[in-house]
Amino acid sequence: MTVIPVTDLVPDPKPGKPRPAVKRLFSGDRANLIAFNFCRGQCLPDHKAAHPITVQCLGGSLTFSCGDTTIDLAPGTVAHLPAYSLHRVDCPDSAPESGNILLLTMLTGEEQQ
Repeated sequence: MTVIPVTDLVPDPKPGKPRPAVKRLFSGDRANLIAFNFCRGQCLPDHKAAHPITVQCLGGSLTFSCGDTTIDLAPGTVAHLPAYSLHRVDCPDSAPESGNILLLTMLTGEEQQ
């Protein structure tokens, strides 16, 4: 068993930058965990992941878009996407000044040795 204290390991925010702070928290059997810390107005523009993913908001307020669908990604909400789905994440101006945390789980399917 691996225990990851996610909220203790989230990277410090990077105000004044166009992109959020990012930190890989775990690489293990079939999954990687990556944490993002957004400030208001920051975004991850349209992109694709080579593996299926889940994204969940651990704090604050984020907007998640995939195709023609946009959702408010609030704490307690999880979204799953198949591999190569075009998506984006935005931190709206109405979000809290800090603590807008996204946890990405990349479902790699790769076994670690």
